[in-house]
Amino acid sequence: MNKTIFVTTSIPYVNSRPHVGHAQEFIIADCIARIYRALQFEVIFQSGTDENAFKNVVAAASEGISVQELVDKNAVIFRNLLGQLNISIDTFIRTTEPRHRRGVELFWSLIKRDDLYAKSYDGLYCIGCEDFFLQKDLVDGLCPDHKAPPELISEQNVFFRLSRYQTAIEELILSDQIKIAPVSRKNEALGFIRQGLQDISLTRAKSRSGGWGISAPDYPDQVIYVWIDALINYLTGQGFGESADWQRVWNKDSKKIHVIGKNVWKFHAIYWPALLLSAGLPPPNEIVVHGFLTNNGIKISKSLGNAIDPLAVVEKFGSDPIRHLLLSQTPIYGDSDFSIERLGKIYSGDLANKLGNLLSRLLALCDKAQFQIQFKASGLKTLDLSKYLDDYSLQEISQIGWIEIDKLNAEINQKRPWALLNADAKNELHPLLDDWCQRLFQVANNLEPFVPDSSKRIQTGLEGREIIGRILFPQKT
Repeated sequence: MNKTIFVTTSIPYVNSRPHVGHAQEFIIADCIARIYRALQFEVIFQSGTDENAFKNVVAAASEGISVQELVDKNAVIFRNLLGQLNISIDTFIRTTEPRHRRGVELFWSLIKRDDLYAKSYDGLYCIGCEDFFLQKDLVDGLCPDHKAPPELISEQNVFFRLSRYQTAIEELILSDQIKIAPVSRKNEALGFIRQGLQDISLTRAKSRSGGWGISAPDYPDQVIYVWIDALINYLTGQGFGESADWQRVWNKDSKKIHVIGKNVWKFHAIYWPALLLSAGLPPPNEIVVHGFLTNNGIKISKSLGNAIDPLAVVEKFGSDPIRHLLLSQTPIYGDSDFSIERLGKIYSGDLANKLGNLLSRLLALCDKAQFQIQFKASGLKTLDLSKYLDDYSLQEISQIGWIEIDKLNAEINQKRPWALLNADAKNELHPLLDDWCQRLFQVANNLEPFVPDSSKRIQTGLEGREIIGRILFPQKT
């Protein structure tokens, strides 16, 4: 395998403002991208916005504005959120862009003609999920995510022969040619396949969407189903339909990693690979399926009315504290409660008292002891991360740094460097300061994928013994 890594997030709907669950996915994907960059891989990291959904039509009507106005307004907010969270994307794609539409049309033309057919269809449709449900998948007759009854839809659609690819998709997942993490999601996907794959609808009636969406070639009364058009963003964001640039990231040798939520694995692990096989393109290599953030045990969701605004959180605490909470204190594959109270405690405990205070103490000691450190070559690539990257154990990688921070704080308390300073015992103090500063510099380097702003400020402070106000994490009220 070559050294090209293509990391993507799923693209969120823009029917309303982002919530903290969106921030979680962006931050996880960013951490993975930063780790691979630190290990000297060529990394292309992509995100974007999903704008052709019917729920955008509904949301625009409720606001009394055009659908285009709605998606333009909210796409800017999502794009700004990426910047506020210090997300290191290389590409941002909006699915209303002409380049995306052209790429979707090209992809449609590549799907085998005998994999497509038109038929009438009746199904239970959840607007919140933009997905059809079987009766057995409902909980007390309600969508399990949105707690609302789906709508019975009857219309003529264009179908894809997903059933034709059942054996091929099962083998790809079983053999880890498409590696799904965690293993429990892999087993869930295999169980779904073994129940028998049903053909899927690729289109929706234009009359139901008000004409919003990408028209299905050769079917003038149909728009392409939003989930199908959205998946193709992984190609169009890299130039598919415009140039050959996309081939540098989407080829059989690159590692193509999708970071997604646990409610959309079916689209990424089953539908998307089958469509790619039909179009003669390679499938993704890895699908990282993270858990949900919850509020008192209930999934955080705009439709459920319990969303937390990540932009407001960043404005109060900064980007690194929310990154630290979601990467170092939250299991990547399990659900976890998120609250401002919990973030405040972690800010004060881990960040201000442990890390910030450690830096302040060392800088003050170096000043008073007139000690200038000469830093040695250091880098994340010196650590053996292969066992952690196998299943993206981000918490464990982060703990390497936090265990060292605890050790440094304990050693400083034990060695009592202030007493050595007062006794003018520089011969004893300088070697200790050299060791402690070198180690903190290394810690900051290793934590760069997790808290990139703090990492840079710590290294700058240690190299020049300057940091504004000497306060890395100021007290919050």
